[in-house]
Amino acid sequence: MVDAKLVNPIIDAFMEVMPQMGFPMPQRQRIYLQDRNVISNGVTIKVGLTKQLRGNVIYNMTEDTAKYIASTMLLGVPVTKFNDMAQSAIREIANMLTARAATNFTQMGFEVDITTPELIIEEDYTIKISDAQYLTVEMALGGNRIDVALFVDREY
Repeated sequence: MVDAKLVNPIIDAFMEVMPQMGFPMPQRQRIYLQDRNVISNGVTIKVGLTKQLRGNVIYNMTEDTAKYIASTMLLGVPVTKFNDMAQSAIREIANMLTARAATNFTQMGFEVDITTPELIIEEDYTIKISDAQYLTVEMALGGNRIDVALFVDREY
């Protein structure tokens, strides 16, 4: 099971990065435990953590939420199709969020690197995140919901 205090760097990254990118202040809705697999809501980005903390951060959202995020990242340009440009924007925000979280982990004394974001576009797709329980943080962003799943194991 993931150490609950290791979720704070992820939440803090969300609260720091999203307003800087032109989004309204995110709101943490709830945190809950889940078992082994994440079921995609349509658009899922998986970013790995390596070195002293190993695991995955998965950003899970509907396609409409992904289009909203991409539109905001593209300075308000309407996104009607989840095309290559929109997909690139979603990968970039996941990269920025996880990189900021890695910096936060470093400030806690852990050496952490992140992997290249992997984008999966498919509803009800199952992604194995761990062999045990993991935490999901439900975040509200401008009337949209993003589930941030986190499984982290310490390297001993």
